[in-house]
Parts: sequence; C-alpha cells; structure tokens
Amino acid sequence: MTKPWNICAALLAAAVLGGCAGGNWQADGPLYRCEHGIEFRVKFIDDTAVLEGPGGQDLLQRDAGGEGPRQTVYSNPRMRAEFGLGASGREAVLRYPLLPLVARCVRD
Repeated sequence: MTKPWNICAALLAAAVLGGCAGGNWQADGPLYRCEHGIEFRVKFIDDTAVLEGPGGQDLLQRDAGGEGPRQTVYSNPRMRAEFGLGASGREAVLRYPLLPLVARCVRD
C-alpha cells in the first residue's frame, strides 16, 4: 500500500525537477526515465550536469567520489544525481534529501 506522504514526496520531486512525464519540451542530451514519473535529459559541461525537464532545468556541480570507475556524482542543495550505475552504465539515481525521496532511472 502506498502511503500518502510517498505520493506527496513523488509529486513534489517531479515538480522540483520539472520532470513529470508528458508536456512539450525539447532538450539535448540523453533521456532518462525514472520511477515516480520523473524524466529528464542531461548535458554534461565541464564539471557540471544540467538536468532539463518539461518545467525547467537544474544545475548540479560535480562531487568528488563515486563508487565505480564509470560513476559520476553531481549535486546542488536540493538534489544529488549519480550517473554511470548498473552493469551497462545506463542507470542513474536521483536523491532529494529534503523530501526524502530516491528515484532510480534508466537512460533510453
């Protein structure tokens, strides 16, 4: 059974990223589809990741670390994004520490 706060957290996360499925938006970069109806495109520029969804964009700075050779981590005060996960390196995780919410994603 889904708890009401889980639904609210998911909706808030989608609004924060602007990543609710649907809408008319075009952006460059690979498309990621996530749990909770979140989807976004990402562009990596120097030490930043720009996540773009139907409601706008988020700029994240690269963090030190990552647990694997392909894993890269980016964050800002509202979210943390981990890319290069899974056996294929096509998976990602978005973490919203203020909600708290974690969304697992796969690159198309």
